[in-house]
Amino acid sequence: MTSISIHCLSADELDAHADALAEIMARTVEDGAAIGYMQPFSHTDGLAFFTGQVFPEVRAGRRRLLVSRLDGKTVGSVQLITALPPNQPHRCEVAKMMVHPSARRKGVGRALMQALDAEARAAGKTLVTLDTKTGDKAEPLYRAAGFQTAGVIPCYALDPDGKAQHATTYMYKAL
Repeated sequence: MTSISIHCLSADELDAHADALAEIMARTVEDGAAIGYMQPFSHTDGLAFFTGQVFPEVRAGRRRLLVSRLDGKTVGSVQLITALPPNQPHRCEVAKMMVHPSARRKGVGRALMQALDAEARAAGKTLVTLDTKTGDKAEPLYRAAGFQTAGVIPCYALDPDGKAQHATTYMYKAL
C-alpha cells in the first residue's frame, strides 16, 4: 500500500531537505517540465535555486514550501507565495509544482494541491493563481483541483530543451 504524506517545512527544517529538493528539481527539469529552467540542469543548480532563492523567502515568511513523501521518500514539492503587492492581500500564487518522474500518477500531485489549498486558507487567502505550460501534464491536475483558465498567452517561453516556444495558461481558484 502506498502512503503519501505532505508537510509544510519550517525555517528550521529547510537545510535538511535541500538535497532531496535539488534532486527532484533536477530530474523534473531533465524530464521536460517547464518550470522556468533550461536543460541541462544539475543537482548543483537545484541546490543553488533552493538555498539562494526559496529558503530565504520561506525564512522571511513570504513563501511556504510543502514537500510530499511517498512511502517515506521525499518525491515532490510545491510553493505558495503569500507576500504579494499591498493591493492583493487576499491572493497567493502557486510556484514550482514538482513531482519526481518516478512518483508520478500515484496521487502525489493531487495531495500537494489539497495541502496547498489548506495552507492558502490558513494564510487567510481567498484567491489562488498559477501559470502552467499549455497542454502540459500538470494542466489536467490543476483543473481537477478546481482551477479555471483565465487566459492563454502564446509563445510565452522556451521549452526546457530550447527547441520550441510554448504557450502558457494562467489559472485561478477562488477559495
